[in-house]
Amino acid sequence: MSAHSTAIGVSSKRGVWGGGNEPLKASYGKLMMWFFLLSDIFTFAAFLITYLATRVTYPAYAGPAQEFVGSNEYWPIPELVFEAVPFLHGFHAPLVFVGIMTFILISSSVTMVLAVEAGHRNDRNDVVKWMLWTIVGGATFLGCQAWEWNHFIHGTDAGSVMTYVNNLGQIVTETVFGANLSVNEYGPATFAQLFFFITGFHGFHVTIGVFLLFLCFYQAAVGVYDRRGHYEMVEKIGLYWHFVDLVWVFVFTLFYLI
Repeated sequence: MSAHSTAIGVSSKRGVWGGGNEPLKASYGKLMMWFFLLSDIFTFAAFLITYLATRVTYPAYAGPAQEFVGSNEYWPIPELVFEAVPFLHGFHAPLVFVGIMTFILISSSVTMVLAVEAGHRNDRNDVVKWMLWTIVGGATFLGCQAWEWNHFIHGTDAGSVMTYVNNLGQIVTETVFGANLSVNEYGPATFAQLFFFITGFHGFHVTIGVFLLFLCFYQAAVGVYDRRGHYEMVEKIGLYWHFVDLVWVFVFTLFYLI
């Protein structure tokens, strides 16, 4: 046996992945997940910087909060826009519902950590249990976001009198209810456009994450990872899920609190 063949045999026992030794003990799959997440960080950063750049071009509402009404002249007050709660029509609870959504999503990161830890112990039952709870958390968040979008689109009972340019180029003044991509009762059209785009793009990531979580849950339940001898896939999906949760913290902070 040649020295080269011997070196390959020794390297294989050390767990190399074709391109050389594992960088920082990370497998090829985990390294590629990190590369993907890095590219996604740049994408979300660009969107959020665009939001901030647009936000600072509009003045803040200067009057008393209780007298706030939507206008194209100033940026809306988030806590007075996102104040509704499901099944409590007319009850004003600023940012309470979105706070609950955030808590649910962050809690799903905790259950994901527990699933990864169980995978390190090769404990299939615990992996399945905590993956299931993570799926429930992600699906619940998506349901909450769907309700929030529905309420945002349909608007309040009173609406707001807005002056805007319609699709025919005419200046129109009318009472506007809810939001679309052209006009909304809460403030400038850009506010609704960025809301739909940024939260929708994040929701798309969460939807993909829930699908991957279910796939991972199913494979763990039927013993695929036991036969492989490791639960690395759980850890890779966990990296993606933690990223999605972390991005939401920035979206929540910049969009709902500023």
